[in-house]
Amino acid sequence: MSTPFVVKFQSHEAAIATVQSLQEMKAAIADMSISVNRPVLVVIGGASKISAADYELIQQLFVKVLAPIAQKWQAAIVDGGTDTGVMQLMGRARQQIQGTFPLMGIAPVGLATLPGQGIDSEHAAPLEPHHSHFLLVPGSNWGDESSWLAAAASEIAQSAPSVTVLLNGGEITWEDALQNVTVQQRPLIVISGSGRAADLITAGLRGEPTDDRAIPLIDSGRVQAIELTDLHQLGKTIEAMFAANPVDAG
Repeated sequence: MSTPFVVKFQSHEAAIATVQSLQEMKAAIADMSISVNRPVLVVIGGASKISAADYELIQQLFVKVLAPIAQKWQAAIVDGGTDTGVMQLMGRARQQIQGTFPLMGIAPVGLATLPGQGIDSEHAAPLEPHHSHFLLVPGSNWGDESSWLAAAASEIAQSAPSVTVLLNGGEITWEDALQNVTVQQRPLIVISGSGRAADLITAGLRGEPTDDRAIPLIDSGRVQAIELTDLHQLGKTIEAMFAANPVDAG
């Protein structure tokens, strides 16, 4: 494991560590002073093929629901950490509300680009500049981080409540969802109406034709759908999950 160090963005600093094993991941979380046994939100999915109106709703979801709830509960948020899609929206929402909650990005070491670093691959992506922490994990393909992301969220939450929120999403989102729901046994809230994977899972929940990858998620009994237009219900549902097993976040 690399000793955690500080990476400087234009107007922000974040702690970052490179890990090679789950044991190193646990040590890195402790070394970066992230208190555990606290509520956790995992955010997965994408933001592609979305209308301008729906994109505006998704922005509000981050700024008016996810970031404020994390701030209220001092919950940690865990996502993919790059400056794209839902990760970018999450980082910007944290900045907009001047949040102090931990926002951890998990990305493959072979594809994550640090500030001032050259791009080694056409598939590489820069880290989102408003996250507070990053873990770089083994891998040189997007999706290699899926199991690590789900495991990191569980390590931070421990006995505290945690929930995954899925918006839109493409190929990698399916693996992210599977790791969170079936491996880590974390409840999943699907944002219905946000497109792609989210709408396919919602269709399956309604008993309509769906992607085969949705079946083990639905069969788990841990998945529910909430409409993109119902931000109040989303906030109410997440808060109820957190309140069902309150802990001192420390």
